[in-house]
Amino acid sequence: MNAPYPRSPKNRLGNIAHLGRMIDKVRLRQAGQIQDYNYLTVGFDRYLLDFLELDATAFEQRVCAGGTDNEILDWVRAHMKNRSQEEIAQWNQRIETSGPLDEAGKARFQQRLNDVATKRGVPASTLPQVTAWSDLIELDEGRL
Repeated sequence: MNAPYPRSPKNRLGNIAHLGRMIDKVRLRQAGQIQDYNYLTVGFDRYLLDFLELDATAFEQRVCAGGTDNEILDWVRAHMKNRSQEEIAQWNQRIETSGPLDEAGKARFQQRLNDVATKRGVPASTLPQVTAWSDLIELDEGRL
């Protein structure tokens, strides 16, 4: 049986894209169900922690202490840098639409597409066309 996936990065908790996914990743990792995911120090996790100005260790400890998504959201709101609705909307837009920005990113993106195709046993050219990292995650985790 495949390990469960964290929720979509497009899913919003407290109107913040990726926050619920990051919580899921901590919970799943604590349960020993995911190990090979980008985790808190890289990718969208790192970008979100930086945007909210949250300490990764403190966040992880809070999630591991238990509680509902809303209880963790309350903690995040109490500890994050105050961000305007406009800043949060811009964050959400970046998460939902950003793609690779340079040649190295394009190469990583293509490699991930090739990995998805290999897992599915199909040529990469037959996969849905995606240009955003969040859509690539959706594709990889079977939501697209």
